[in-house]
Amino acid sequence: MSDDRDKAFADHRRKSLRSGISTRNERREQLWKDPCFCNPNAIHPSIFRTTLGLKPVLLLVMLMTLALFSPALAAQPLTRAHAHNDYEHKRPLLDALDQAFCSVEADIYLVTNQLLVAHNLRDVKPERTLEKLYLDPLRERVRANRGHVYTEFATNTALGRPMSAAGSGIEFTLLIDLKTGGEETYRALRPVLSKYAEMLTRFTPTSTIPGAVTVILTGNRPVQMVAVEPERLCALDGRLSDLDANQSVHLFPLVSESWSPTFRKFEADGLSDADRTKLRQLISKTHGQGRRLRFWGVPDQLVVWREFYSEGVDMLNTDDLPGLAAFLQSPPKPQSKQ
Repeated sequence: MSDDRDKAFADHRRKSLRSGISTRNERREQLWKDPCFCNPNAIHPSIFRTTLGLKPVLLLVMLMTLALFSPALAAQPLTRAHAHNDYEHKRPLLDALDQAFCSVEADIYLVTNQLLVAHNLRDVKPERTLEKLYLDPLRERVRANRGHVYTEFATNTALGRPMSAAGSGIEFTLLIDLKTGGEETYRALRPVLSKYAEMLTRFTPTSTIPGAVTVILTGNRPVQMVAVEPERLCALDGRLSDLDANQSVHLFPLVSESWSPTFRKFEADGLSDADRTKLRQLISKTHGQGRRLRFWGVPDQLVVWREFYSEGVDMLNTDDLPGLAAFLQSPPKPQSKQ
């Protein structure tokens, strides 16, 4: 009986080998036509067919491995996570993307007609350009993901915003801090952005046409220069004073401000009653105008993230990427506001 089984197995093996040789060239042709072959992040349907016959434990191990090594499976995009001074991380942009952040910040200097990324002028390096560190890898990723930084955005139109009126169509934000003169830097930036128009959000004085990446200028903002453009590939970061003027949301879709001196330091257990009331009024006013709100100059502490998240601050500013990511993946449950 054992000999019969061995013979049957040998016959089956020979037939499989002959079949494999005859179809190898056909399979090679199929691979080039298969979209999954060109996208290393894609999961081919054949994987699921193959795994149906595996034992439950082995199948579980395979699924856990896929979750660990595929950013798309590891976590949903964190629409409220903003990487402050992102370029100071070991891998600019890429570390934030690995943590599923949906907003990053890059400081730029105009040096000999190049837009160089650095926190201080003395730190600029010719190879660290805005295009190489941010625009090129973002475009490559958007093309690979069929028009999105994260594939989840292809079907998730709500984007998980705390307020549906505030930036409901914005998927990924590239906040560019202009460190040199606003107008001269923007003159150099404008033609650079035009090279990446396919993935960028477009603005007019009366409309916003969402793209995969939304560029917002902060720092030395060329307000008048940008405001008069009939069509552009960027918007401006507003200040609290801009809320009083209530200018177009298509010009100022985001409002950012230093936490101090508008508010006092955080107490050990959170916000003071006075600051909480003031913050809620400010959030209500910002969201009422259809804008998002961000603060800088706050410590990377759990108490700050908890308060901002619960109260509805749209973008949580951080230098601690894994810390904020872990918090947002298991945020506190909403509490009724009194």
